[in-house]
Amino acid sequence: MKKSKWSEEQIVRILAEADAGGGSVQELCRRHGISEATFYNWRRRFRGMGVREARRLRDLEREVGRLKKLLAERDLQVDALEELLQKKW
Repeated sequence: MKKSKWSEEQIVRILAEADAGGGSVQELCRRHGISEATFYNWRRRFRGMGVREARRLRDLEREVGRLKKLLAERDLQVDALEELLQKKW
């Protein structure tokens, strides 16, 4: 996955600025150099979160990805063993 150039702290700070009424969304996006689509994606994903919760979310997503990879590898091993056992010697 591509690493974002924005940290969770920066994202939460930008969203908090928008919630505090720091001008229009267009102006806020222009000032921070992001697109409106990015802003709304962040808002959907990080709405109501603090920095600590955003970091926890990132860590949990990373752990889920690692576990999915381990499960896929185990499934491949099981399939290979089943195929090997079905052969007649």
